Amino acid sequence: MKKILLTAVNAKYIHSNLAVYSLRAYARELKENIVLAEYTINNRTEYILREIYLKKPDVICFSCYIWNISIILEVAEEFHKLCPKVPIWVGGPEVSYEVEAFLKEHPFITGVIIGEGEKTFSELCRYYVKGEGSLEEMKGIALFDGAGNVQIHESQEILDMNTIPFCYDLSEDFSHRIIYYESSRGCPFRCSYCLSSVEKILRFRDVEIVKRELQFFLDQKVKQVKFVDRTFNCDKKHAMAIWQYILGHDNGITNFHFEIAADLLTDEEADLIAKMRPGLIQLEIGVQSTHDETIREIHRHMDLKDVHQMMKKVQKAGNIHQHLDLIAGLPFEDYETFTHSFDDIYEWKPEQLQLGFLKVLKGSYMYEHAKEYEAVYRAKPPYEVLRTKWLSYEDICNIKLAEEMLEVYYNSTQFPVSIRLLETIHESAYHMFENLGHFYEEHGYLAMSHTRMRRSEILLEYVESLGVADMEVFYQAATYDIYSRENAKSRPKWAKDYAQWKDVTRAHCPKGSLAHIECFDYSFEEDAFGRKCEPYYLKFDYENRNPLTNQAEVTIIQWEGETK
Repeated sequence: MKKILLTAVNAKYIHSNLAVYSLRAYARELKENIVLAEYTINNRTEYILREIYLKKPDVICFSCYIWNISIILEVAEEFHKLCPKVPIWVGGPEVSYEVEAFLKEHPFITGVIIGEGEKTFSELCRYYVKGEGSLEEMKGIALFDGAGNVQIHESQEILDMNTIPFCYDLSEDFSHRIIYYESSRGCPFRCSYCLSSVEKILRFRDVEIVKRELQFFLDQKVKQVKFVDRTFNCDKKHAMAIWQYILGHDNGITNFHFEIAADLLTDEEADLIAKMRPGLIQLEIGVQSTHDETIREIHRHMDLKDVHQMMKKVQKAGNIHQHLDLIAGLPFEDYETFTHSFDDIYEWKPEQLQLGFLKVLKGSYMYEHAKEYEAVYRAKPPYEVLRTKWLSYEDICNIKLAEEMLEVYYNSTQFPVSIRLLETIHESAYHMFENLGHFYEEHGYLAMSHTRMRRSEILLEYVESLGVADMEVFYQAATYDIYSRENAKSRPKWAKDYAQWKDVTRAHCPKGSLAHIECFDYSFEEDAFGRKCEPYYLKFDYENRNPLTNQAEVTIIQWEGETK
């Protein structure tokens, strides 16, 4: 029996690769001949090569993206040396543009599946397994002809979304995995940096089909389902029907992730999602910039006031994790306007602020205008920008420092009180993170692995370097952050002696309970009447956590007894 090895190299082992699952499902009549092989970018190439070789495939197909193409090409070239007669096919967004140059640069690749791949892959399988059809007449591929020239065939017809079979199977265990799912293809927007802008047709999967498929994930108790729809809420009726189903069939475990346009979100939709269990869904919102000239140039059509207003309404419900995206390196945005964009979005206080750097993707509008923007970017994937007409490489390096500190101290949700306090002594949130990054750099702390406790110590060192007169409030903020996350095995070196309130602990934390008592003494402060404030006790309950931040539930302990 001929074996077609459908291979994916994923970012993380818990993720599914939607492309390969969808390809396999569409060629379901040959499923016995299709072997799915999933690896991760953390696997060594030697390991992947060995595993593929031992499977003894008759044909290999790779799913290619900017983050795995280098590994795939290395593996494919070495495998071709070992098995030169085995055809190697590639597909995906990273190889669907400038196909002729790609094939000439990589002659060990047999051919490329261009664009939407389900139908083409199915025909390719029938060709190799049953001898049906011919490569010369097959649509949606590019390959060498007998004379060594590259032939690029006409595209396949656009698929009806309802004809694509459900790609996940009952025989596989998805209970602890993150699953990718699509209910639409295409995007109504034409953002210049995104490949979704190339696809002009927006298509939806029938809602009743979507409901049945979502129920599969709910029944399987999948950890997270990430919708890959580029703008999930671009059709209100479609979005409302899916959100209503998720609300009505919540299993208490599965989380659903959606990329939305906040300015398209209606009051009706916001009111619906406000009824959901905290953590049931999370929303990713691409703001990218708040600089008007930049927004116009990248073809982002949005009203920032509407975005902010709707974000505030969603935040008010307190049950939705909001993830905002910002991109550095966009046209017409210099260092100063970028810092304003950062500060504008940071002020909205999303649960996570994802600072990314422009990728100049083949096939995008940005790629076509790179010379005009004087965009210099990395020659190898992910083609990240190094400088532009408006941003120097030094600017990019500084923004990288800020991005690293943002991830460590804000997006991790591990230092919320310390960071809020730190904001009070900085005029700009962006410069706060960049200056902290420079502190790391100057003291040799970058590129090192640090525990959370050590991160707190470094943050306190930074505050001390600013000449803050009274550090006590920062020490206590750091203590709060440590214990709101976990009952640390080692006591922070700046914290008070825990034995001083052992009676309080005995009274409120029975042996074996997952809780911690901490004393916060603000006796150095005075109230409005000149009286010294009294110490108080907080109980951190680790059995009850905030589903959005994972912070322990905190209660004030009333204690009238004596402590030693």
